[in-house]
Amino acid sequence: MLDFAAMRATLAEAYDLAPSMALAEEMRDIHAKMDRVVPLVDFARYAPYIRAINRLKAEKNAVILAHNYMTPEIYHGVADVVGDSLQLAIEATKVEAETIVQCGVHFMAETSKILNPAKRVLIPDMAAGCSLAESITAEGIASMRAQYPGAPVVSYVNTTAEVKAASDICCTSSNAAQIVAAMDSDVVIMTPDQYLAQNVAKQVPQKKVVWWAGSCIVHEQYTAEDITEFRKWNPDTRVIAHPECPPSVVSVSDFSGSTSGIIDYVEREKPQKAMLVTECSMASNIADALPEVDFVGPCNMCPYMKKITLEKILWSLHSGQSEVFVDPEIAAKARIAVERMIELSRKIAK
Repeated sequence: MLDFAAMRATLAEAYDLAPSMALAEEMRDIHAKMDRVVPLVDFARYAPYIRAINRLKAEKNAVILAHNYMTPEIYHGVADVVGDSLQLAIEATKVEAETIVQCGVHFMAETSKILNPAKRVLIPDMAAGCSLAESITAEGIASMRAQYPGAPVVSYVNTTAEVKAASDICCTSSNAAQIVAAMDSDVVIMTPDQYLAQNVAKQVPQKKVVWWAGSCIVHEQYTAEDITEFRKWNPDTRVIAHPECPPSVVSVSDFSGSTSGIIDYVEREKPQKAMLVTECSMASNIADALPEVDFVGPCNMCPYMKKITLEKILWSLHSGQSEVFVDPEIAAKARIAVERMIELSRKIAK
């Protein structure tokens, strides 16, 4: 657990972190990337942290990888690479910096360490877990294999290193259907997201997809009834759902795709109004790039992603604490599953 009092006292001695409108004005170029969702007066609180973090990155030869669910001040202010789980996994293999700061949840930091065993990987808050990743263990994989002998195990990248090590290949929401279709078996085990598996099963009818009964606390909260009721009052709004949502939600939406797929769709279609049926920060982070799109609610917030803050990022870089380690033997096995995913994804994209 972080000792916030000690952390803040140490940071206050090392950096000038007082809110500053003058500094906010100096950093108008950064603020412009988020001004639709972050007023300048709020940016004045973030600006000192953004300046300190960006300077410290250069001093410590560090790079920040940030998921699309990060808040705008992180996503636009300090991130060097942004993307969904697949994009970050691929970019992690290209990192030349000595230190990776993973702004996301713990399994993402583990994935970066798995792909970069010689590099230092930091996560600003070790408590940034994932309900979906925590829903399955390596023992759960073994029980599924016992029920379906010979069936390959395709595990969502939203899993622990131990689960990846027990799997044949990983997938993300953006490539799950293609990876399942590419498996040399009539039966495919998908873990741990039951809704992603059910949505993939509809896309790949030639396979019998069986699944583990896990789900994401953000996406499982949406219901088809909510979407249908929303449409009654907002008939012109384009409803765009993440495939971690229940199939009933996906079926009443206009489009379903991964976080990167959602961004691509909105940029391509530019609907007048759009409701993103996913984590809240998605809309915030693309709002300024698409001023012609009016993003409307509702949305659900991931409490784990929101544990990552500018203050904790600065502390992580300053102190070097919250380093992520993965047992070398487990990492070696997990690396096979992740690299298979990346290799197959590249072949699919050609």
